[in-house]
Amino acid sequence: MIAVVVALAVVGTIAAQTAGPFTLTRQHDSLYYLNEWRLPYPVYRFATGDVDGDGSVDALVGVIKTTRFDPVARRRLFIFKLTEGKVRPLWLGSRLGGLLCDFRWLDGRVRSLEASADSLYSVSLWHWKDFGLEFERFIVHRTAKKTAVKCFEE
Repeated sequence: MIAVVVALAVVGTIAAQTAGPFTLTRQHDSLYYLNEWRLPYPVYRFATGDVDGDGSVDALVGVIKTTRFDPVARRRLFIFKLTEGKVRPLWLGSRLGGLLCDFRWLDGRVRSLEASADSLYSVSLWHWKDFGLEFERFIVHRTAKKTAVKCFEE
């Protein structure tokens, strides 16, 4: 599967990224719109791909927010789809395996860079299963940050 490269266009103070049928528009640091869907959080990553294998393009949006059970603002991964032309959440993940540092959509899978509480890093592959992302395997596990980042970016 080919990853979509996101184009960045700046119009005045509003930045918009368009990929496939999705446009992510930045109003300010903590307010974005995915098409018409309001995202009142800082966004650190935007990608598109057919996450659930139904033949349509989905949006993967990395947001920074708290959750009901985790009061610390952390990086999270949200996945959206278009249903009858409207953006709808497919999966609003509160976490993957460890502390999410970054993600990429690559070869039909989510590749994640995650940290552990003891400052070691892992790079993992995740695929869609029924209702959410399922762990597939580690590419590297419990290693130094430099090694993990290099593996994540390959």
